[in-house]
Amino acid sequence: MKKLLIIVASVIIFIVLSITIYWNLPIEITRKSDIESGNKIIQNIENYKKTNGKLPENGDWKTLEKLGFKFEKVIPYLDYTSDNKGVYELTYIEGFDGPYLMWNSNEKKWTIDFPKIND
Repeated sequence: MKKLLIIVASVIIFIVLSITIYWNLPIEITRKSDIESGNKIIQNIENYKKTNGKLPENGDWKTLEKLGFKFEKVIPYLDYTSDNKGVYELTYIEGFDGPYLMWNSNEKKWTIDFPKIND
């Protein structure tokens, strides 16, 4: 009985430690595939901006799809928002409440934050 109690306690401690370690890993590790696909889209947006002299319009689904956005009803999905100052954000929407994984063209880095540009 004592041996079983030690094994159960060890398993619980291992699980708690694993979850704690995972939650404290940098987002570059925990969200690697999202960041990689987002970086490709960022490059496409920057190329579009150089070619056309402006950012894609919010809601221009045809253009955004050509730039690599996928408009499927899956979570998380990547959202695009721009303002009239030439700033844009990519946000991985994962539910109703943030914070979310996002990239802002002013900051030029992936962060876990709330969107700064409002539609």
